[in-house]
Amino acid sequence: MGLDDILLATEEVMEKSVEFFRQELRSVRTGQASAGLVDHLKVEVASYGATLTLRELAHIGVAEGNTIIIRPFDPATLKDIERAIEKSELGIHPQNDGKMIRLPVPPLSTERRNQLAAHVKQLAEQQKVAIRNARRDANRALSAAEKAKQLTEDEVERGEKEVQELTDSYCKQIDKLLEEKTKVILQT
Repeated sequence: MGLDDILLATEEVMEKSVEFFRQELRSVRTGQASAGLVDHLKVEVASYGATLTLRELAHIGVAEGNTIIIRPFDPATLKDIERAIEKSELGIHPQNDGKMIRLPVPPLSTERRNQLAAHVKQLAEQQKVAIRNARRDANRALSAAEKAKQLTEDEVERGEKEVQELTDSYCKQIDKLLEEKTKVILQT
């Protein structure tokens, strides 16, 4: 495996870590209604014999600023959706009117805001660990390529430097996303 291949594979893994973190942040409640809060929710639909995400089962929208409206494509799935929301850790109680579900998003308490900020920080750290693991794997691949006489010592040294630069860059992206989300969560 050449230097460019190793660097490209490493960058792909690091980019996936940042993208995963972005997706995780969408599901963290901030006190404002957002479709991203529930669209990833897994719903067990007994009549279909499958587990689907909420966005595959219903139209999700926001009304009146802080209420999420869920309109199932198939009215028979309404109870399954309601059950999934109640089981989730959202802390929002669904209101079912027989045709749609309303989720009034209450304002967050200071204690809950601090818990969410800590949770987001933990998620960020997990992704930074994944990025550092990608760096470790890349450095191992560089060493293996050098032993197999595919790369010279200078190429390995340059590769390790570039891998470290990638690591720093992607960790900074995670930190920036964390800072932005924490700021939004802690706003009262």
